[in-house]
Amino acid sequence: MSVAIDSSDAAIPSGDAAPAEPVPAPAVAPDSSAAAPANEETAEPGDAENMWTPPTTDAPTADAPDAAAPAPEGTPDSVSDSFWTPPTEVPFAESSVADEEAAADDDPAPGDVPEAITRDAHEFGVYARTGGWSFALKVARSVRPGGQSAGESAKVSARKFAELAGCSPDRVMRFYKAWDSAADDGLVPQFEALTPGTDVELPDADVWLSYYVSRNSATSVRGQAITEAAESEGIRPTKALEVAENPTALRAAILADPGTAEAARKALMDRLDEDPVLRTGMARDIVRTDDLKKAVAEETKTGGQLEYVRRIAEEGQVKTPAGQKIEASPALREEAERHLSLIDELDEDEEAGEWAREAYDTVRTLVAETVEKDPELRVQERRAKFYSSLQKATKAFEELTFDDVAAEEIDDIVEDDMLQRLEELQSAIATCITALQSAQKKD
Repeated sequence: MSVAIDSSDAAIPSGDAAPAEPVPAPAVAPDSSAAAPANEETAEPGDAENMWTPPTTDAPTADAPDAAAPAPEGTPDSVSDSFWTPPTEVPFAESSVADEEAAADDDPAPGDVPEAITRDAHEFGVYARTGGWSFALKVARSVRPGGQSAGESAKVSARKFAELAGCSPDRVMRFYKAWDSAADDGLVPQFEALTPGTDVELPDADVWLSYYVSRNSATSVRGQAITEAAESEGIRPTKALEVAENPTALRAAILADPGTAEAARKALMDRLDEDPVLRTGMARDIVRTDDLKKAVAEETKTGGQLEYVRRIAEEGQVKTPAGQKIEASPALREEAERHLSLIDELDEDEEAGEWAREAYDTVRTLVAETVEKDPELRVQERRAKFYSSLQKATKAFEELTFDDVAAEEIDDIVEDDMLQRLEELQSAIATCITALQSAQKKD
């Protein structure tokens, strides 16, 4: 079925008249000249419900009839209702592209960009590629080398350059020395090859930190030692130099943070062997501090106990209470090794004092039992003990003289109990002498 189209002048907008408002297109039966269906995969020829006629806002052409013309009279409503007219809004994608293009159009042309912005962008790009080299070049081509007079070069002194730059001469010289070091390595031209305003190809920004030292202390003997130590520890020298230049900050970190305090303690211990001044100072501080003295005494005792147990386990020898050295039994040696293995498994931050005392008391008990079980060893132990006491008494009695006291001063020194105690000692010595004499007679 075909539908007649009204082609009167009223249906075609003229160039002067305003275009008519779009009117939903009438339903028409498809024929060979009709528009293609919206979905070619699902639409079937002659299927009116799948046909769609797009709206037209432009003037109709011979190939596209005016869709805005009113439907002819007599057209069934059922056919007209089966068509859909799409919205006239611009799709999102097209709108976004248009907005971006419009925003781009807001930027001025390259020739219209202010010179200050162009200069900033250029300098930013140079620094992004070269880092501090761009500033070092400004110093290298503007500051005359040391030893040159003002008349020999068009360059200025570091002090004058710093004055013009509004910074310190020390900062200028740090850039100067970085360039000098790189020039010695052949990375950049020498100062003599540069004149004010000269541009040269600069190294990459990553290389800058290998030559630039941000602190004056790095150039001193002390600073060089700190730099070498930092490099051996795998850290940047600037970090160590910063700490060395701010002892108050280091003190605050040590006081507030146990981890920092522990690191400082280990560092001090590593330095003791090569620094006698530090060693003497720490010993003096310990002696003058009661809490430290007690702690040192306790640790010394613990260390001695551990050494006693370790020697049994490693050397197989043991010292008796009287001072004799005897061979440790297999059971004693095994017990010592067991205690040491427990102590060695302790974490670094765990106290070994209690474990050391337990190990020491255990092996000492075993040693005493070993001595008592062997009659010959028991006799040797008694003899050694007596000799030890005799040596101590002999040394003490040798000091009981008045050789350095004048006769008239003795009355002032004597106390009532002195003579009594000496008489008791004399009686004990006489008893010992009598016992030894009786033993000799029996032999």
